[in-house]
Order: sequence, then C-alpha cells, then structure tokens
Amino acid sequence: MRHVITGGSGFLGNLLARRLRAAGDEVVLIDVWEDQTRPKDIKFVNCDVLNRDLVRSTLAGADIVHHTAALVPLTKSREKFHQVNVVGSQIVAEESAAAGVKCFIHASSSAIFGAPACPADNNSPLLPLEIYGKSKLEGELAVRAVAEKTGMKLVAVRPRTILGEERLGIFQILFDWIKDGSNIFVLGDGSNKIQFLHADDLIDAYMLVYQVGKPGLYNVGTDSYGTLRNDLETLCRHANSKTRVIGLPEQAAIAALECLDKLGLSPLAPWHYLTYGKDFYFDLKPLLEIGWKPKYSNDRMLRESYDSFLANHAQLSAVTTGSAHRKPVKERALRVLKVLSKLV
Repeated sequence: MRHVITGGSGFLGNLLARRLRAAGDEVVLIDVWEDQTRPKDIKFVNCDVLNRDLVRSTLAGADIVHHTAALVPLTKSREKFHQVNVVGSQIVAEESAAAGVKCFIHASSSAIFGAPACPADNNSPLLPLEIYGKSKLEGELAVRAVAEKTGMKLVAVRPRTILGEERLGIFQILFDWIKDGSNIFVLGDGSNKIQFLHADDLIDAYMLVYQVGKPGLYNVGTDSYGTLRNDLETLCRHANSKTRVIGLPEQAAIAALECLDKLGLSPLAPWHYLTYGKDFYFDLKPLLEIGWKPKYSNDRMLRESYDSFLANHAQLSAVTTGSAHRKPVKERALRVLKVLSKLV
C-alpha cells in the first residue's frame, strides 16, 4: 500500500508516517520543510500544497492520501489561512481524485464547530468563531465537494486537541510552567469539560473507518475525561510540582488576551482564548459502534506528553525550525505573567 501524507513533517504527519512504515507500507511525505530525523526509507518531497503540478506528480500511484497539511492557530497567518487550508486542500483533493486513490483521509478540525452545545455530533451546527476555524470549515467543504463530484471515498475527521510524544506548541508553555512550579490559569472555575485526543487513537480511528468501508464524517476524542481543573491538577500532582490551578474571571481574561493578541504580545490565538473556558466534547457513538476504542484518557495522554517534554527538554528547547506543534513557542507577554503567577 502506498500512502502519501501532506504535512508529513508535522506533529501528526510524522507520527502517522512512522506508524504506517512500521506496518510495512510505502510512505511518501509532502511538506515545505524536511525533518532530518525521519527514517530514511520514508521518501520526502519538498512541496507546497499550492503547487498543483508537483502535487499531481507526487500523487501518481498513491493508494491512500492523508491530508494533514494546514496552517494552525499558533501561526496567526491571517489571509494565508485561506490559501493553505482551503485552496491547498481543494488542490490536493482534486489531484487525489484524478490519481484514482482508494481513499482520501482529511484532517479537519473541531474548530469548525466554534463553541457548540455538548456533546457535539454531526447534527451540531458548524459555527466557527474565528478565522482559523472558518478556513478549516471551508477546506472541509471544498474536499467534500470534490469527493461528491468524483465519487472519491472520503474520511473526514474532526479531532479534538491532539496530544502525544513530541507535542509542543501551546502545550510547551503549560508543561514549562508546571516544570518550574509557576501557577497556571483557567477561565472561570475550571469546571468545564475539555476532551483531548491522543495521536495514536486518532490514527487507529481513521484507519479502522477505512478498513471497515465506512467513509464519512467522524468526530474523534477520548472517551475518558473530566473537568479542565481536575485534569490539570492531576497532571500537577503527577509532576510533583508546586503549581496551583487558579481561576480568572472569564470575560475580563478574554478581553485582556484579545488585546495582547492584537498587539502581537501573546502567542495565544482567538481559537485558544475563546474556547478555553467552554465545554468541548464529542459524542463518539459512530466510532464506538464500529469497534473503535481509545486507549488513552486525558490523564494518561497529558502525563505521557509531559514526561516526554521533561525527558527531552534540552533538545526540544533548541529546536528553531519545523511545524508549529513541534517547536517551542515564544511566550512574549506570558513570560511576565509566568513570573507574576508565583506571587498569587
């Protein structure tokens, strides 16, 4: 089986590539930067998903295309969100259909729901709150239109926030504060329930969907999660940290974070601060009914990700290039907040 993975050097693409290669499949990566640590029997093609000719030639002979390439909220890419997440997705889908792939697996986003009533399912309205979520919704709709027009089998997954080994991005800030014993914050009292997802469980889910022959739209997350406060406090105990979880007035905190964001003084994007204090979890019935069972709870994946961060802290801190979820984040004004948090 020949798999082509767009965004193959990113957090999810990298884990997916190694998993498929370990199973004996041929794997080809498409990305705009090359991960020098990848196994050498995994082919790499330096290609932007907007380069239709190179995308077309790379997809020749592909059996399954995994489209994970996207600009994520941390990049704060403004108009480029549309170019990559919408136009790029449409190009990859069109060329996959022309290449006659057996299945197109599209990594969408839970951001397309905005802040839904929970548990969210396929009948929930799609009302993204900000520019990233809007681009991911438009990208999913573009891919679905190509599939409907051409008859290409499509698996579209809307994952909750993904965790796993080497997951940095916004979680690097959380883990670093806990490591240093700085206090961390929730919006409101932290009683909201936030569902996470381990990368291995996500891969299990959409490969199972393909294998059982049930293409469609799937919302994916763990089936074991608690309140945000409880999950964070459990992680702090695991880390043997002095960190305390402190609640902030939700609306005032959002207003302050929005101001810092517009001034370019915070790494947090609207998707982060507009949903951090809200419930967000999926109804998993469609996946559970076909035999999928997540292995990871929120607790387990947070512990694993934190332990990986700690074990590789020096090496990871030195990373300067790569995808937004595989390199450290510049904290900017949050560095001041980190110092002040110890005074609370």
